[in-house]
Amino acid sequence: MDMRTSIEILSEEAEQQLRDHVWAPTTADRTIAAKAAADLNAVISAPSAQGALPAIDRLEHLREALAVLAIALAHVHGRLAWFLGAATTALTPVLNWRALPDQHGPTFGAVEPSPQEYTDAESAIRRLHATLTHITAT
Repeated sequence: MDMRTSIEILSEEAEQQLRDHVWAPTTADRTIAAKAAADLNAVISAPSAQGALPAIDRLEHLREALAVLAIALAHVHGRLAWFLGAATTALTPVLNWRALPDQHGPTFGAVEPSPQEYTDAESAIRRLHATLTHITAT
């Protein structure tokens, strides 16, 4: 399953739990979700702007998005932690991507992603942003 699909499934589950009142985010959850949403929005720009960037910058932004999620995860417990942990896990292939050529020898198994993989990962981050914004408003 690709990252975008994984994040869509996670987001739908989170939104369903919110609708069904299975998950009632605390004030701290909403504060952390709001900060993470704002930080994700600052890192991943609109599709046209993001797509115009060189691969190395796109990869940097995706790694920054993972850092945002990891920092938010470090400050929560319960359902928000479970959601952020699962989202971070879904995005871990980004950690094995490289934007530089492998002309200087082994790359520790890093692979060069396709343009579509960048686009899918960026779309997944935008979906996470939307879900975190939804959590904030709950």
